[in-house]
Amino acid sequence: MLDKKERIHRIATAYSIRIEYYQRLTSTNDQATRPGRKQGDVIWAEDQTRGRGQRGNYWHSEPGKNLTFSMVLFPEGMLAEEQFYLSKLVSVALIESLAEYGIQAEIKWPNDIYIADQKVAGILIENDLLGACITRSILGVGLNVNQTEFDPVLPNPVSLRMVSGRTVDRLELLQDIIVRVLHGYQQWDRGVRERIDAAYDRSLYRRKGTHPFREPEGPVFWASIETVLPSGELVLLRDSGVKKSYLFKEVEFMVGETPGSPTAPDASE
Repeated sequence: MLDKKERIHRIATAYSIRIEYYQRLTSTNDQATRPGRKQGDVIWAEDQTRGRGQRGNYWHSEPGKNLTFSMVLFPEGMLAEEQFYLSKLVSVALIESLAEYGIQAEIKWPNDIYIADQKVAGILIENDLLGACITRSILGVGLNVNQTEFDPVLPNPVSLRMVSGRTVDRLELLQDIIVRVLHGYQQWDRGVRERIDAAYDRSLYRRKGTHPFREPEGPVFWASIETVLPSGELVLLRDSGVKKSYLFKEVEFMVGETPGSPTAPDASE
């Protein structure tokens, strides 16, 4: 049986990319910014001492149990206004990879991955811009795979093992995600974009029905998701009939809420 390093080498060779494997790093996104990076480079660490999530939050992960990695892309010709496609691309790649394991997951706008009302993965994308174009994109992913115990401070974590009842081969899963991201990226202007857009839309968490939301420091309101604009803005239609679009951080999902229940924001955002 091949050991981990040999398997990593075979995968990298098969797809003409580099995969760097580390026991510990401060952050895979930070490591991805080092000079000399090439298209498709993947940095995977078993442990991150300063792993980052959205909103500056720390990403909690038990060493050796999950997938915490970053991929580097140089999206030549992609305009800054098109950058949300990259978020859609990675989100859909994760959703479709999990489906291969019989796990139905959803995308909580803009790019958290949920199973029911629990968070299984987060995505942090950092783009460098030059004028109107993206010169480099670092796609950071934290995916709970085989971890079964989490810090009680976390409000709603879950892992693939907790859902499926079995241990998942992390390298096999990583390979599947990489392949899906590369395919969608390389074909993004050749008809694949429409498929990714449609897959993202139908996979949205709380896509149907009316649900509770809250603007920062504001009261809870009930609304339905109208759409997500190409720019990444979430468009909500309130019960009152008012339609409004929101940028990231301008609205919170109230997870686990039902009419008349206490209100609490999704602290994982």
